[in-house]
Amino acid sequence: MGKLVVSEFVTVDGVMEDPGGAEGFEHGGWAFKFERGEDGDKFKLDETLNADALLLGRVTYEGFAAVWPTIEDDAGFAEKMNSMPKRVVSSTLKELTWNNSALVEGDLTNAVTKLKDEFDGDILVAGSATLVQALVDDDLVDELRLMIYPIVLGSGKRLFGDLDGTKSFQLVESRPVGDEGVVILTYQPKPT
Repeated sequence: MGKLVVSEFVTVDGVMEDPGGAEGFEHGGWAFKFERGEDGDKFKLDETLNADALLLGRVTYEGFAAVWPTIEDDAGFAEKMNSMPKRVVSSTLKELTWNNSALVEGDLTNAVTKLKDEFDGDILVAGSATLVQALVDDDLVDELRLMIYPIVLGSGKRLFGDLDGTKSFQLVESRPVGDEGVVILTYQPKPT
């Protein structure tokens, strides 16, 4: 059975919006102000290479689909991004142009359950704020991997919005990467 893994770049104050600077957010590009070092780069590479599929919301899908098909790298990151299966949650997209992409239809809980049956390994979710909030709210996340950057933006789209109730997670790993205060925190749902 597959595992749903949410992996995000996040500021200390919980902002996840536009870490790369391509979305026009006034504070966009904040993640590039810090070096995450070789360990941070290896973490992201290994995470992607070990994933069986991507699950994305519309906005993140459109951003990724516009860029990744044009990227090449020696490490194999781009090749993996372009070749792995991608599932997209959207009520407005009708046509998906990025290789190996398909729309997720119907109820989100049922769709994620089917994805976990379809894939044996990690189903990676990146960006996709609205989708992530729904996945957390519906208790569908098996693991949260947060790369925390030492910056406070004061505004921007937050990783977590209003939830229907509290959600408890337990820390399973924490480690600094690079020399500039970037920390990776890995959480799993706390058993009830």
